[in-house]
Amino acid sequence: MGSILLFLTALFTIGTWWLLRQGVMSKPWLEQGVLEVAVSEPSQSAEKVGLGVFLAVVGSLFALFISAYAMRMQFPDWRDVPLPKVLWLNTAMLVLSSIALQGARNAARDGDEDRLKIGLLAAGVTALAFVSGQILAWRQLTADGYFLASNSANAFFYVLTGLHGLHVLGGLVALGGTASKAWRGTPGNHLRLSVELCATYWHFLLAVWLVLLSILTGWAGTFLVICRQVLS
Repeated sequence: MGSILLFLTALFTIGTWWLLRQGVMSKPWLEQGVLEVAVSEPSQSAEKVGLGVFLAVVGSLFALFISAYAMRMQFPDWRDVPLPKVLWLNTAMLVLSSIALQGARNAARDGDEDRLKIGLLAAGVTALAFVSGQILAWRQLTADGYFLASNSANAFFYVLTGLHGLHVLGGLVALGGTASKAWRGTPGNHLRLSVELCATYWHFLLAVWLVLLSILTGWAGTFLVICRQVLS
């Protein structure tokens, strides 16, 4: 349950920060001369709020799976899955994809169409390389006899990586739509919003993957043990 509590704490912190940014603590009836400024400030778009809610739901789903993983691995029949080395290359591809989309986001903000197209294309290629690498990792494990139903650890590995891969594929559909807008010459504001949403989603998927990888490698457990020893 620790992962759920950590996630809910992070969610509460982000939600509180967002509400404070919206001026939930302000007292407009006591303020004078600021109404015009407040009305003229751009508000958060419905698309950004919708994406934030979606990411909260997806994050909750992964937090539940991680909690189930942590509880199940305490049983004596648990056998860790040897992680294929290609996972490190896949991680590098996802990091590059996230960096490329951040570059595209900056290019959209600067109005640089060439850099924008290059960033979107690079993000798409590296994301496809990530998905292909994950499939290769699955094939290596099954070739070595680590099938889905052989052990609970195997099942968790396939479910967690498969669920994450499905979200990357969904993101690729959105990224393809954004790239299509860029090549069709869609007006700047609308295109910039699409790129920002894709970049936010990609950064979120990268963060989720790094958490999953730290758990699958056992680094997260070691880190928690060290923290307990330091705090005790």
